[in-house]
Amino acid sequence: MKTTTKFLATALTAAAIFFGTNVKAQTVPKNALRFGVGVEGLLPVSGQLKDISNIGLGGTARLQYGVANNLALTLTSGYYNYFGKENTTTITNGTSVTRITNKAVDFGMVPIKAGIKAFVSDGFYVGAEVGAGFETKDAYRGATGDLNGKATKLILAPGLGYASKSWDVGARYENFSGQDNNYGIVGLRVAYGFGL
Repeated sequence: MKTTTKFLATALTAAAIFFGTNVKAQTVPKNALRFGVGVEGLLPVSGQLKDISNIGLGGTARLQYGVANNLALTLTSGYYNYFGKENTTTITNGTSVTRITNKAVDFGMVPIKAGIKAFVSDGFYVGAEVGAGFETKDAYRGATGDLNGKATKLILAPGLGYASKSWDVGARYENFSGQDNNYGIVGLRVAYGFGL
């Protein structure tokens, strides 16, 4: 629970800093390109991923193309690392108690997502992304008993955020599905961007 509390406190602090600054809101000029580099805070909330990790950290790059002054298409890729958590099992045999602690391996993912951002108010936007996620490590055995836990996942991710001239803070729910196991995360992205 401590990890979740720290993650939420960090997210709220970052949002307060960026929302509280008085900067001219981002516009998305038609036919203009922007590039941004972001840091991702990731919180597994469902599925088998939650069993092996409490928190993740990632880095992403995003290319954004303005199709109208308030609408943009995005292409995002990077790397997510979910840190393996310790699980303790207690075995009781008569009067003896044995505790066995195992640490799950870190789990990696390379996401490639296409998306859309619609600016609905001064700097505020709603968005959605769809893409593929490529698992990079055998973090767990698939439900079918496959020894190779790596898979390619379908990613669906609705989100919302706020963008200024240089900064973009966004939150989203990201669902990963396919090939034996499904899971979901809540993500917070803080990014610095500039026009190309």
